[in-house]
Amino acid sequence: MKKVGIMVGRERSFPRAFIEKVNGRNAGVQAEWLKVGDVKLDVPNPYAVIVDRISHEVPFYQLYLKHAQMQGVYVINNPYARIVEDKFTANEIARRAGVAIPKSIILPNKEYIADITADSLSNLVHPLNWEGIADYIGLPAVLKPAVGGGWKSVSIVHSINEMIAAYDASGQLSLIVQEFINWDRYLRCICIGRNKVLPIAWDPNRPFHERYRADPNYLSAELGARVVEDALKLCNGLGHDMNTVEFAIRDGVPFAIDFTNSAPDFDIVSLGEWHFNWVLDAMADLVIEKAMNNR
Repeated sequence: MKKVGIMVGRERSFPRAFIEKVNGRNAGVQAEWLKVGDVKLDVPNPYAVIVDRISHEVPFYQLYLKHAQMQGVYVINNPYARIVEDKFTANEIARRAGVAIPKSIILPNKEYIADITADSLSNLVHPLNWEGIADYIGLPAVLKPAVGGGWKSVSIVHSINEMIAAYDASGQLSLIVQEFINWDRYLRCICIGRNKVLPIAWDPNRPFHERYRADPNYLSAELGARVVEDALKLCNGLGHDMNTVEFAIRDGVPFAIDFTNSAPDFDIVSLGEWHFNWVLDAMADLVIEKAMNNR
C-alpha cells in the first residue's frame, strides 16, 4: 500500500475531504494527515507522495520536505522550486514563455536588519529615481512583496507621492512595482498536475466568499483556449503541480497577474461546492498517479 501524506496549516475542509476522496478510490493508495517530529538523516521516509500546503510559513517543514524529495518522495509542490521563487523571476519566466505580463520593476529594500549599514550598500543607487519609475510603469501602479501571497501588503497607488509613501511603509520587504491592468474581466485558474486547468470568473473586489462565480459564457472559445495554454506554460515553467493563476483581461488580452500560488485556496466556502469537488477529483487523480508511477 502506497502512502500519501498531507501537510496543512489551519485549513480543514480540503484536507479532510481529500483524504476521504483518495482512500475511497481503493486504488492501492492510502492518504493520511502527515505527522513529523525529529527527522533522522538516515531513516527512509514512509511516504510515496507528500502534498505540501503550509511549508511557506513553517521553515522546519521546508527542511523536511527537501530531505524527503532527496529520498525519492514526490513532493507537491517541488520544495526546491518554491523556496527560491519570487514574483520578479516568475515574471521573467512568463515573459520568456510568451505570456502577457504587466511592466515590472523590483526595488531595493527600504529597511534592513541591524547588521546592514550604509557601508554595506555601496552598490545601491540612492535616492531612487521615482519619476523614472512612474514614467516606465505608468499610474496607477501596484506595489506588492516580491515574495509572498494572499494579497498581503499590496498597495494601489495613483501618484508618485503615494508610491513613495507605500515604499516608506514597506519595512524589510522586497517590493515589486507593476503596471496596473484596468481589466474588464478577471479570472482565477485552478491548475492541477500541469495538465488540468479550470478557469473561473473571479472578482477580487467582492467579499471573500463571493469572489468565485460560475459563468460558462464568461470567455469565448478562443480566449478560453489561450488562458488554459498560458496557465500551463506558467505551471510548467515554475514546476508547480498545484497552483492558481490569475489573469486580468484587458482588450481581449489575458495578462498574468498572480501565478505563484503553490498553496492555493482550496476551501469549500470560497470555492463553492462544484469547484471544490473538481479540485478533490483532480488532486486525487494526481497523487494516485504519482504514488503508483513515481520515477
